[in-house]
Amino acid sequence: MVTRVTERNEVAINGIRYRTISRVTQHFASRFAPKFVTGDFSKDSHKEQSVWAPTFKGGIGKARIRPGEASDRAWWSTLPLRYDRIGLPQLATLTAASGVAGSFTIGAIGELANEIYAAFGTAVRKYNNTTDSWGSTLATLPGVATDSINFRLNNVVYLAFATTGGYTYTSDGAAWTDDTRDTLYLSYWDDRLWGIDNTGLLWWASQIGSEQDDAQLPLPNGSVNKLFPARNAAGDVVLYAATRNGLYVHDDSTRKWLLTDLELPFHPDNGRGAVRWRTAIYIPSGNAVYQYIQASGRADAVVRVVGPDRDDGLPSDKRGVIRQLVGTHNDLLAILDGTTAPGALTTFPTRGVSNHHGVVIDPDVGFSSILGWNELGWEVKWLGGSTEQAISWAHVSNAYSTYRLYWGQNGRIYFMPIQRDIVNPLESTTLTYSAATEELITPWFEVGQDTDGVALRYRIETFNMSASETMAVDYAINDAATYTAMVTISTNGVTEYIFPNSTTPEGIEFRSIRFRHRPVRGSTTTLTPRFLPPTFIYEKLLPPKYGFSVELDLQKAYGQNSPQQLRDALRTAIERRLLVELSYHNDEGTDYGASDRRFYVHVLDATNLEETGDSDVGTSTVTMIEA
Repeated sequence: MVTRVTERNEVAINGIRYRTISRVTQHFASRFAPKFVTGDFSKDSHKEQSVWAPTFKGGIGKARIRPGEASDRAWWSTLPLRYDRIGLPQLATLTAASGVAGSFTIGAIGELANEIYAAFGTAVRKYNNTTDSWGSTLATLPGVATDSINFRLNNVVYLAFATTGGYTYTSDGAAWTDDTRDTLYLSYWDDRLWGIDNTGLLWWASQIGSEQDDAQLPLPNGSVNKLFPARNAAGDVVLYAATRNGLYVHDDSTRKWLLTDLELPFHPDNGRGAVRWRTAIYIPSGNAVYQYIQASGRADAVVRVVGPDRDDGLPSDKRGVIRQLVGTHNDLLAILDGTTAPGALTTFPTRGVSNHHGVVIDPDVGFSSILGWNELGWEVKWLGGSTEQAISWAHVSNAYSTYRLYWGQNGRIYFMPIQRDIVNPLESTTLTYSAATEELITPWFEVGQDTDGVALRYRIETFNMSASETMAVDYAINDAATYTAMVTISTNGVTEYIFPNSTTPEGIEFRSIRFRHRPVRGSTTTLTPRFLPPTFIYEKLLPPKYGFSVELDLQKAYGQNSPQQLRDALRTAIERRLLVELSYHNDEGTDYGASDRRFYVHVLDATNLEETGDSDVGTSTVTMIEA
């Protein structure tokens, strides 16, 4: 029931009226505790303001971040994130059209005698690096290529394409031979050529074209997704088969396939394009990648989840299926087909190390991409420009005496230079950079569930800027899908943006905020704008709450309550665990109406709760605060 205050010097606490000696004083009480700084001052030592200064060397895949959490990740970026001064990605070159008519898939890319060959559907053609052309068809495969391999057998170097209807090989690029032995994937081990067919039957050949049956996978037809060599627990190089059900190892002495410790829930893309890189085996599974380390002398293998599906994964239109993993000196590359849904996977732990999350997306909605992992995080090396163009195969080569990554998409071959050693792009004047629309999007920065923020300033330092080399910066707040333009930078040095503008620098209130950076270059391919990770200055605010102080007159009875009863009622209000009602305004209207100025408070302190002797008269100063 509402207790109405009717007198000027009166207050009601927990439904009991008290006469006051002084007016009720109100003060603002929702303040954070002051910061205490020991030792050197840091960027966050300001008494009122706070700073978020993210770095991005941990790669992409972090959608949200809060104060106190490690802030070394971006949500999404097509910019390389490995260096302090961030610039545009490497320029990809689209080679000439193959000249092959009709609609087809580039099944595989191979190499022989320092030249690149590609299977455009069933037509094999060779690239002319000087004229940027693919020449005429050198061989017609019996089916679409499913694999390629360059190997030496009996001191002859061959290039072979597997096609399920057999494999087609050449030693000179001019004469090609079709072998009708059913072959899905090819590998080379123990001075022999090995192949496996769709049923999981392994074969080998010590003489080209003369195959011998070996081990049979104990799985249904269509289960195998890759055949490759890697080390086993004894440190010996053996053959592995990546399948829809997990990883199998070949026992040459018994001609059997044995299941390894990496037994996985069924997934149609488990192991597709698996590879050994550095000291471990890497097994794709949709968006996921498992790292499998079978160290010599260990009874059990070590398994980690390391794929781009970790944490918050990829944006919904950038997901898909990893078709192939390719090792380079600096990165493990994931060839991700964004036009194919990765399928449904439940969240599950792998040997107690970490979890990853399966996702379901509609087919034909994503952008295909090439991602790179340096054992710290993933970054985007290249992003396709259409949601309808699938990426199918990639190949790393030093053909034409130039170290490149070649890949096929939508019936065309691209290539991009890659580094054979660790090269700081700031020290190179010959690297070329993308002219596409590139971007870096930070995670949503959230001050906290019970805290609001006020954006004050954004600072960023830029380099190599000009009228042509510029960068636009935008922001979005409160999970909005749209961005607000902040500034376009075309000069070197530190740029500071004041929210919402320098004319009215009152700040912008936010629950979450993120920033988008879009650098562009001019017509000179060797120039790129660069920038350091930004600094964001903001204030943390609690919801406004008020405190109250009043001196109560307990010298005589008031409102039909004696001094002792008033004291007892005050003690009851103090000891009440729930909030108590405080009112001290004579507002109009039933139940206070539109101008209801009741407050719900905790009693923090009260003086003179008891007097000496047998008298209960006196005064008490009471302090209260909203919760």
